[in-house]
Amino acid sequence: MFQIVFNEISAAEISQLPTLQQLAVLDQFQVTQDDLKAAEENPSESAPFGQIKRDGKDLYRYRADDVRIYFEVSGDSVIVHRVLHKGTMQDFRFRASLPMGDEEALHQSPQFWKLIEEGENARRV
Repeated sequence: MFQIVFNEISAAEISQLPTLQQLAVLDQFQVTQDDLKAAEENPSESAPFGQIKRDGKDLYRYRADDVRIYFEVSGDSVIVHRVLHKGTMQDFRFRASLPMGDEEALHQSPQFWKLIEEGENARRV
């Protein structure tokens, strides 16, 4: 298991959820090396973990209920960059108008990478 670190943006995003939903999402969000390996080896739109690569960088997605958590792994820490509602993901896919799954559509979306970069540059809490 990894230590989970939120930045100011991702902490604010998860705090917008109702308290019971926050607790449920955080209870489900357990990251292991096996989860990451499965995301790399067996990509699936229905799997809880997914992987997006860009410029040699690995970004992971965790799906919990209607929430998507985007994070990277750094040493023994999971750095959470963004916590987005499922509807946001559909918006990305719609705007991209690409006939492919979420991960590939996000890989191609400059708006998505701008959100991730904002999260990377935010102060960690």
